[in-house]
Amino acid sequence: MTVYALAQLKIHDRPTYERYMAGFMPVLLKYKGRLLAADEHPRVLEGQWDRDKVVLMAFEDAAAFRAWATSPEYTEIAKDRTASADAIVLLLQGAA
Repeated sequence: MTVYALAQLKIHDRPTYERYMAGFMPVLLKYKGRLLAADEHPRVLEGQWDRDKVVLMAFEDAAAFRAWATSPEYTEIAKDRTASADAIVLLLQGAA
């Protein structure tokens, strides 16, 4: 079943985050992930939101997500993400 990874980011080091972004898409595509949305200016319709960016990705299943998230390639570039942004990341099950 398709799973979705939803990340909400508060970026505090833009140059380091940009370095992460430079390597992000090749690794995501290698592991057959799909970028569905990446928005630094989402329209907040309800409640308070203190983040700078939201990212939505899709993977074939939870195993595919784990393969990407724990891959040597992603682990290497993720060092820049964790150094440059605070993140809330959720893994969501798709609707059957």
